[in-house]
Amino acid sequence: MKKSTIIAAFLIISASIVIISCGKDKPVTSEANDVLTTSNGQIYVVDTMNSRAEWKGFKVIKSDNTSHIGTLKFESGEVTVKDNKLESGQFVIDMTSIANEDLKKTEDNTKLIGHLKSADFFETDKFPTASFEITKISEAPAGSDYNTVLDGNLTLKGITKPETFNANVKIKDGELSIATEPKDISRDEFGIKFQMPAAEGLIKNEINVQMKVKAIEKK
Repeated sequence: MKKSTIIAAFLIISASIVIISCGKDKPVTSEANDVLTTSNGQIYVVDTMNSRAEWKGFKVIKSDNTSHIGTLKFESGEVTVKDNKLESGQFVIDMTSIANEDLKKTEDNTKLIGHLKSADFFETDKFPTASFEITKISEAPAGSDYNTVLDGNLTLKGITKPETFNANVKIKDGELSIATEPKDISRDEFGIKFQMPAAEGLIKNEINVQMKVKAIEKK
C-alpha cells in the first residue's frame, strides 16, 4: 500500500473517531416539528413568578407512599394572541429550580434534589433548561374537560420529541392563562434511564407533568 493511501486511510479513521466522540457529547435531537410563528397579534410575556410546572414521579406500585411530587419554575416565555385566540407560544423551564414538596426532612429532600440534578436524571449542570414550543393549536373535541389541544416540541436533556397536551386557555383583561392536563411523559425517550435495584422498588418510566402558565400582555 502506498504511503499516501495509508495516510488517507488514517485521516478517515481519525475523523470517524472524532465524529463518534462528538456524538456522545452532543444529544440527539429528533422528530421535531415546525414551530408556530406569527408576525401579527399581541405579545404576552410569561409571568415567571406566577407560573410553574408540576411533576410527579412514581415507583411501579403507584401510591402516596411510593411517589414524589414537586415543581419547576419558568425561566422565560411568550405567546402571541390574535383576535382573542392563542396563536403561538414558546416556553423555557429552569431545570435547576427543581424542587420537592413531599419530603419534609431537610436531609432527605436535599439528597433527592441532588440526585435529580445529577447525570442519573436531568444532569442540570449540562442541561440547565427544558423547553416547549407550540407547533399546532386545535380546538378540543366537544365534551372534553379542556378547550384547547396544544401540539409542540418538548426538549428535555437536549433531546426534542413531539408531545401533545390538552389545556384550558383563558384570555381576559390583558392576562392569559394556560393550564394543561396532567400528562405522563416517557423519561426513557429523553435519555433518563436510571433504575434502582429491584429490592428498593422499581421507578416507573413515566413522569407526570402539568404546566400552569400565566402571561401578561406586553404594552
